[in-house]
Amino acid sequence: MQFLRIDSVYYVMFTKLFLIGTCWCCLVYAGGSPVENEEIEAQNFLKTINSKTEENQHSLALAEWAYNSNITEENLRNQLAVAAEVAKDEKEIWKKVIQYNWRQFLDYSTKRQFSKYAILGSSALSEDKFRQLRKTISDMKAIYAKAKLCDFKDPKKCDLALEPELTQILATSRNPDELKHVWLEWRNTVGVKCRNLYNDYVNLSNEAARLNNFSDTSEYWLNDYEVSDFKQQVQNLWEQLRPLYLQIHAYVRFKLREKYGDVVSEKGPIPIHLLGNMWGQTWSNVADFALPYSGVEDEDLTAELIRQNYTAVKIFKTAEEFFKSINLTEMPQTFWERSIITKPADRDMVCHASAWDFSDTKDFRIKQCTEVTKEHFVIVHHEMGHVEYFLEYKDQPVKFREGANDGFHEAVGDLIALSVRSTKHLRKIGLLKSKTDNSQTILNNLFKVGLDKITFLPFGYLMDLWRWDIFSGKTKPENYNCKWWELREKYQGVEPPVDRSEEDFDPAAKYHIIADVPYLRYFISFVIQFQFHRAVCEKAGQYEHNNPDKPLHECDIYQNTDAGNALKKMLSMGSSKPWPDAMEVLTGQRTMDASGLLEYFKPLQNWLEEENKKNGVFIGWEPSKKVCKKSNTDLKSN
Repeated sequence: MQFLRIDSVYYVMFTKLFLIGTCWCCLVYAGGSPVENEEIEAQNFLKTINSKTEENQHSLALAEWAYNSNITEENLRNQLAVAAEVAKDEKEIWKKVIQYNWRQFLDYSTKRQFSKYAILGSSALSEDKFRQLRKTISDMKAIYAKAKLCDFKDPKKCDLALEPELTQILATSRNPDELKHVWLEWRNTVGVKCRNLYNDYVNLSNEAARLNNFSDTSEYWLNDYEVSDFKQQVQNLWEQLRPLYLQIHAYVRFKLREKYGDVVSEKGPIPIHLLGNMWGQTWSNVADFALPYSGVEDEDLTAELIRQNYTAVKIFKTAEEFFKSINLTEMPQTFWERSIITKPADRDMVCHASAWDFSDTKDFRIKQCTEVTKEHFVIVHHEMGHVEYFLEYKDQPVKFREGANDGFHEAVGDLIALSVRSTKHLRKIGLLKSKTDNSQTILNNLFKVGLDKITFLPFGYLMDLWRWDIFSGKTKPENYNCKWWELREKYQGVEPPVDRSEEDFDPAAKYHIIADVPYLRYFISFVIQFQFHRAVCEKAGQYEHNNPDKPLHECDIYQNTDAGNALKKMLSMGSSKPWPDAMEVLTGQRTMDASGLLEYFKPLQNWLEEENKKNGVFIGWEPSKKVCKKSNTDLKSN
């Protein structure tokens, strides 16, 4: 049997050598073992397929950019056609890859690249089903991007888009009826139209996963983390962070009740439409009436940006200057020529902000419908963080040009934003007029950061909890919407403004759900960005544990090249090593650790606990009085 196996290896090798034009006699003279000789040949084979993969990814990125930045039937047809051709090539490459005995290779990089090529993804589907999957996702994205609502105040004005109009209304309106109207109509316009499409997506996505030898899509997604107990690790992090979330939830509910009266119950979940955000995922837009010290002048960053004549371009240039100041890379000229940073008036496009790597080591872009607001000021730094990651790992083999895990990619820009949002930094770049901080302004600022970071945690966690159970079949199609609200209540303590039914499909109101984007990456990011922040702040000499003169929440690494060089070293690795290796390079730790986040917000947590106790605020929430039934008929009959 041993001889037959070796003979078979030589036959496979000969076939592959013929395909790539390598001389058989070179192998004979190599004189090594069959595995050694195969590995040498495999490295030459990698050069060929890496080049082809770069070419294919570049073509696909161009087609996807064209469609996402101009949603037309012609661009959709072209995108689907290019994707189908790329899928064919990927399948052919995969067929050759799996013929290699790559698990026995000695060279780590070669073995790791083959392990990534050995998972085919959605290209494993038949040509018809692959095209159907891509079209289903594109159709849902088009419904989302083209959705327009009628104005609550002027029902004849029916041209309100998610960005900027609806986002602005939810952020600034204090009329609960208007907020309910916007919240409900967005879901009626988007969610219901996507429900059947989403069923098709789940079935096709699961079929692709099974063709890749995974039980379902959730197992396929989790495979990228390369840790068998990753679900448990994430759950442990949430349990560690939950007490902090409960405190800020209780305090915000108390302030909302002061603002809106009995619309908000004393002990129940928070009505989600009152939280200033379409999805209730971050709550910073309610800060104006919830600040710990409301009598202290709160400097409005949005107003100051407008007062200083900031434009979208100036915000982007400000972000670039930060990255350059810590010795990261400036944006290439093509970035400024090809990015879309404001919403075009002449077309429909996907306004959800995104960073793009066109796989040619030269072309990197951002697509964003930028508004001059504090929120977009932060988002620009986040998206440019993605591009910085692209630029630092661009010279890696193509299969390593990705984050150590997808949470790393999301964390990089947010890590920078932690410095950018500090009063120290805003004052340094002239966006705060006050000369110094005091304990009250510092706590107010920490609270505003907490309304983005702490409040997001359960949302970032539950999004994929919902999808994992759908992909595994635990949650059936007839229970999609009710399960969604069960999880929203259990983890977030929020409720819809009206009763819901299975005729609704509220998850589709969130872009990542219908766009096939895993979401656990954001929860991971919101934990490890503080871990990274602590590490770079130590290197910058701006943080010392238990030193009240150098607290973590006041650190700003702007203009510090020691911090930037440490970050650059990790970014340049891409995914060439498992994520614990990359994390160790920057932090000295090999596991995700929530202690950085808890330390950052410790002064706020202490204040919240004292304030909630003083006000006799109920911590947690009783079951919601809102219901979710099989149909609207069931709702009416109760």
